[in-house]
Amino acid sequence: MKHIQYLLPWSASGTERHLSLFRFGSGPRKAYIQASLHADELPGMRVAVELKRRLQELEEQGRLSGVIELVPMANPIGIAQMFQATHQGRFEFSSGKNFNRDFPELAEAVVPMLEGQLGDDSSTNIALIRRAMSDALANMPAPASELDGLRRLLMQHACDADVVLDLHCDFESIMLLYAMPQNWPRLRSLAARLGAGVALLAEAAGGNAFDEACAIPWLHLAGHFPQANIPLACVATTIELRGMADTEREQCIDSADAILGYLAEQGMISGDWPDAPTSRCEATPFAGAQYAYAPHPGVVSYLQPLGAHVKVGDPLFEVMDPLTDRHSVVHASTDGILYARERLRFAQPGLWLAKVAGSTPIRQGRLLSD
Repeated sequence: MKHIQYLLPWSASGTERHLSLFRFGSGPRKAYIQASLHADELPGMRVAVELKRRLQELEEQGRLSGVIELVPMANPIGIAQMFQATHQGRFEFSSGKNFNRDFPELAEAVVPMLEGQLGDDSSTNIALIRRAMSDALANMPAPASELDGLRRLLMQHACDADVVLDLHCDFESIMLLYAMPQNWPRLRSLAARLGAGVALLAEAAGGNAFDEACAIPWLHLAGHFPQANIPLACVATTIELRGMADTEREQCIDSADAILGYLAEQGMISGDWPDAPTSRCEATPFAGAQYAYAPHPGVVSYLQPLGAHVKVGDPLFEVMDPLTDRHSVVHASTDGILYARERLRFAQPGLWLAKVAGSTPIRQGRLLSD
């Protein structure tokens, strides 16, 4: 195991923050795994603890046949953001920006560097593109903030990976994945190993989140250079490891085992591993997800459990205003699975309270909420 530490730029005078990365193994293929980019989403960090322990053991046993890089705490800025004993790890206090948005768009940056360089050999093209991505990141202007520096460092380590796993969670949630539809066939077994109940697919959900920033450039470059043989060389996904309170030991050990089994399937870990079980979910378009909101303030009572299969018109939750006695019931507007709920129980303007994964697109434009 190699422990690499990076000093983030632009800390306040007299203070320093570091990003820690752990590298295991060697070989031609690479996996990059990071946890808690939204720093208050701790299940990923707990799973990373188990991954680090297991990867050390596998490395000592000589069973790693690829490079695996692990960032157990991907957001040293957000991990320190506490307000009145409540963790605020989704948005940077200084700028108000979401930590998982606005990563560098690499396709546009590398196109001029690749003109006239690509041909019929996919392996050569992959190597050229990854080198160009690394050079583009290295040649960008100096980071203007800690957040810019953090984004740059994370992308520098992920841009040459065959597999990128970004470990998140929702407020209250079942296990689910976000990915590009083109990558779903190669992620089915991961979803099955994790026991995911939902997989939400979109080419561009809006905001250039980390997994998209890693995967979409290959799609765009293949479109820009149609004469060249450019495969989708990066399989990237965001894994929502259930809800924010789901840090139980056994659950996290099982999730780590599922991830290791998938990496073994990808040829990065040797030895005997269980086959992936039959998939428990079919992918649906992210545009088919209903975000349900309350029509007025009040106390919220959920009327469906997480993972419930609902039909159009089924009640999702009720809202009761204790001062005016106004009472409303919010219903499903699509057939699907109730996959996430807000942890707060008082309705506020613009705050979604429930999400339902449906198979029919019902939304357009930017799909990710901030």
